[in-house]
Amino acid sequence: MKVDQLLPLSVERARLRVVSLPLVSPFTTSFGTQVERRALLVELYSQGLVGLGECAAGIDPGYSSETYRTAIEALRRHILPSILGREAASVAAQAERWGWVRGHLMAKAAVEMALLDLAGQMAGLSLKEILGGVKERIPSGVSIGIQTSLDATLSAIEGYLGQGYQRIKLKCKPGYDIQLAGAVRARFPDTPVMLDANSAYTLADAPRLRELDQFHLMMIEQPLAHDDLIDHAELQSQIETPICLDESVESLADLRAALHLGSGRILNIKLGRVGGMLPSRAIHDSCLAAGWPVWCGGMLETGIGRAANLALASLPGFTLPGDTSASDRYFQEDLLAEPFTLAGDGTLPVPSGPGLGVQVDPRRLDRATVLMEEVAATVPMAGA
Repeated sequence: MKVDQLLPLSVERARLRVVSLPLVSPFTTSFGTQVERRALLVELYSQGLVGLGECAAGIDPGYSSETYRTAIEALRRHILPSILGREAASVAAQAERWGWVRGHLMAKAAVEMALLDLAGQMAGLSLKEILGGVKERIPSGVSIGIQTSLDATLSAIEGYLGQGYQRIKLKCKPGYDIQLAGAVRARFPDTPVMLDANSAYTLADAPRLRELDQFHLMMIEQPLAHDDLIDHAELQSQIETPICLDESVESLADLRAALHLGSGRILNIKLGRVGGMLPSRAIHDSCLAAGWPVWCGGMLETGIGRAANLALASLPGFTLPGDTSASDRYFQEDLLAEPFTLAGDGTLPVPSGPGLGVQVDPRRLDRATVLMEEVAATVPMAGA
């Protein structure tokens, strides 16, 4: 069934909830360290059902200009009031009602996720079926933050490989790159390994990045500025290692520019970054047509967002292991009644139940909740 053939959808109530989950260990990248996941959840109510969505925005505006606090403001004042109490023929039609709101892609994606969860429950369809996914299990990779030493990094890799993870992603930065890659390759010569720079370099670093070619990495992710495509194209022409774009692609227009310029060869699709699962599917389709492999990136999601990522990764163009790690990679206690567990072959199951296909444990949810509020249906004027 196509997404535009789902049942008409009307949202009766909306509630925002912020949860705080401590991470199993600090997660360090080139722009800071996280010790907790403070997640913003969107709850939409209709016909006795509740649809859940998770906002990918974090505490600080390091990865994105959005934070969970800016998302709350955009949701309570503009995005949610535009759909409350108003029926639409489809999720896409509801999304058109907040189309006048510029930016706030992660906030929009959270509402779209909750709408798709509702629509799936009403129609008895999983998100995989709604999107047109084809896979039942997803190969899983793991993302490892910057460690206190190379020995600590090697030990962490060994542990995750022992659990079955199929790909290792290592955060890097200038001065913590060549030695890192060399040490990893010496210990794990055949392991699929990639580096993630989170925009830590400039084009002047091209000679240094070219030295990474000798280590036969899968890719280096987003080495240059978060809003750049031109310098990435120049860098890709100078190095053999494939560049994977992340922050630079927030829309189909960005992707078309990247394809035209040759700004990379791989794309990391994060549904929050591009505004939802439906935009993600459109970007996936374009990458598939262009011959660009894609994979699903992670944002330290709870099991709610992880379920959506797995449904997205079931599409045929997702041919590389993503960041869809098991729940216990990040949390001692996830929000789900049945957290995601990595199988021995390094895969995770795509939920098959209606909507997101997962059940939240209400006790865990209540323990983790630090803020909750209802959203009114009054629609403000655009720009108010």
